[in-house]
Amino acid sequence: MRASKGYSPHTWSGDWGVLKSLLPYFMEFRGRVVLAMVCLVLAKLAGVTLPFAMKYIVDALDRTQTQVIALPLGFLLMYGVLRLSSVIFGEIRDSVFGRVTDRAMRRVALNIFRHLHTLALDFHLSRRTGGLSRDIERGTNGISFLMRFLLFNILPTLFEILLVTFILLFNYGMAFAMIILVSVAAYAVFSIMITDWRTNFVRTVNEMDTQSNTYAVDSLLNFETVKYFNNEEYESINYDRNLEKLEAARMQNRLSLVTLNAGQAIIVSLSVTLIMVLAAQNVVTGNMTLGDLVLVNAYMLQLYIPLNFLGFVYREIKRALADVEHMFTLLEETPAVGDMAGAPALVVRDGTIEFSHVDFSYKSDRVILSDISFTIPKGKKTAIVGPSGSGKSTIARLLFRFYDVNTGSIKIDGHDIRNVTQDSLRRAIGMVPQDTVLFNNSIYYNIAYGRPQATDTEVKAAARMAHLDEFIAQLPQGYETQVGERGLKVSGGEKQRIAIARMLLKRPAIMVFDEATSSLDSTAEQAILQALREIGSDITTLVIAHRLSTIIDADQILVIRHGRIIEQGTHRILLAEEGVYARLWKLQQRSRFEVPGSTFEVSSSKFEV
Repeated sequence: MRASKGYSPHTWSGDWGVLKSLLPYFMEFRGRVVLAMVCLVLAKLAGVTLPFAMKYIVDALDRTQTQVIALPLGFLLMYGVLRLSSVIFGEIRDSVFGRVTDRAMRRVALNIFRHLHTLALDFHLSRRTGGLSRDIERGTNGISFLMRFLLFNILPTLFEILLVTFILLFNYGMAFAMIILVSVAAYAVFSIMITDWRTNFVRTVNEMDTQSNTYAVDSLLNFETVKYFNNEEYESINYDRNLEKLEAARMQNRLSLVTLNAGQAIIVSLSVTLIMVLAAQNVVTGNMTLGDLVLVNAYMLQLYIPLNFLGFVYREIKRALADVEHMFTLLEETPAVGDMAGAPALVVRDGTIEFSHVDFSYKSDRVILSDISFTIPKGKKTAIVGPSGSGKSTIARLLFRFYDVNTGSIKIDGHDIRNVTQDSLRRAIGMVPQDTVLFNNSIYYNIAYGRPQATDTEVKAAARMAHLDEFIAQLPQGYETQVGERGLKVSGGEKQRIAIARMLLKRPAIMVFDEATSSLDSTAEQAILQALREIGSDITTLVIAHRLSTIIDADQILVIRHGRIIEQGTHRILLAEEGVYARLWKLQQRSRFEVPGSTFEVSSSKFEV
């Protein structure tokens, strides 16, 4: 099974499917949801009753209807209580439901984060970090927006429309109710049609925003390369091209928004004017009082202010639904490597590794490894050498089970690694990669990452074994020195020593080194190699090497070319055979020449056959 590239086609059944998928996240706090809904209804009932209080106040003060002999204090107090109740119940609702929304966002983000760590290496190599992080950010923000406005704006407004329509129908007749219903229907239909038309513009803005952000992050992560080639202006020009596309997309989006807002304003203005003319006529004919006119006007303002906002909310809800859907498609990415049902944990006793007739290819049209077979006995050290692209690092990735073999098997202590849990397998193996990437945190944090529960003494002991203690002692902040993003504030050799210390702290049963000392000077390299020999005497070790001087003590050396093992033996045996390995040894030895007091290497430690 192979990991798909990018997003797979989603299977969510439209907007309702997205909302349905969110429902389980909100059921954790059923009581809070019910209480929030009760507060919502009470707040709306208090708000709908407010115009009646205003009507009675106006009628009581209208000298044309009655003689004012006293201040209508009761109605005024009722008006104040109703307004306060509407606000208080609204605040309680927001406070109660806020916890529900925050917890749902936390759960979704955590599920996405965990799932991303289960996906194959291919997925992460083909994705751009900036675009992926922006998708997750927009998706989680979309959940908050959906819950806040869908539940507390659209549904309450619809509830209020029904209440107002019923009140006007019951108190003032069919004409008032019909104006409300027709205008609301026209407003809703127009808003939905235009908003759907605008969706393409909104989607384009999102795509251009993601593209420009992705380019910026990629460029800044590679700022050293930019400076090496004096391409600051080149990067700025390319970034500006992305911003130019984003600017054009935003302009189109803004123009379509003008169309939507203008149409909505026309519908609202016509309906308000029509209903006020009708109310005024009834006042003139004596069918309605001045208080009734104020009541109708208050209802229209109370209704159309949120209804006018409803157009914006609908647009944003559509965008939030698209963002959440886009984020949820990440959950549809299938891990290329999965645990077998009921797989047991790997218990390493000896640490014997066996590759048996292993074939592997990332893609069907290019074979990487072909019929690879070898065994690393308990406590022995095996080295793999060969030209770039021969499949050396792939062997380490297969042992870690980043991928599954096409044919053949890989066993540890006789157990096929496909039949045990990935967690137990990877806990048993310590890895020092050639391209060491550190977290943007302190040196201490990066070492302790090998075993987060380790004590301070254990962390510092691992640093000493990796010959880091003298370097750290020279730093003003010591172990708390920040290494920068991807570890760019420390040298390549220091990064490798941190990686070695991190691996040593893990205390694995099996150690894998992928050219782990390539950035070290000769003195540091020999010191670390000696330390590794001491601690690795009972640990099975696999070393991928370019510099042959680091593996002359290996119990077994494999020479790989074009994905096949072409030579196999100890350093002495391979030299005696005078084959490929012997030629490589001589080539690297000739690249060294003596200067009084110093030894220099003048050629790259990497080689081609």
